[in-house]
Amino acid sequence: MRSTVDRIRQAVSFELIGILIVTPLFAWVFKHPMEDMSVLIVLGATAATTWNYVFNLVFDHILNWRRGNTRKTLPLRIVHAVLFEVTLIVFLLPIFAWWLDASLLTVLMMELSFAIFYMIYAFVFTWGYDTLFPPQQREEMA
Repeated sequence: MRSTVDRIRQAVSFELIGILIVTPLFAWVFKHPMEDMSVLIVLGATAATTWNYVFNLVFDHILNWRRGNTRKTLPLRIVHAVLFEVTLIVFLLPIFAWWLDASLLTVLMMELSFAIFYMIYAFVFTWGYDTLFPPQQREEMA
């Protein structure tokens, strides 16, 4: 089990390293100035973090109201993940299109690329983090 300090270090390093990788990469791939992409990346990371908290709170309240508990089955977890991503994209799409002065279709492709990048990045980062900072195992109680 990880300590609170370790969880904070993991979350902060995940975001900072992600921003440092994705900003120049996406500025180059999508041919936009680094400054424009920096603003969008930080805005996107902040929005995703904030929306994650709000979305999960609302989702759990709805589950509790409809089912009397917040347990999630595998299909419900899939619906949860898809709904989170779709609502985040819908929220950010017009903002990104306006900021970049680009079409909604272009920005949609960009956002889907972000989602794919971060899915792969999360896998690689977590694997690397767990290798560098292995979680402490609880000693079994005698």
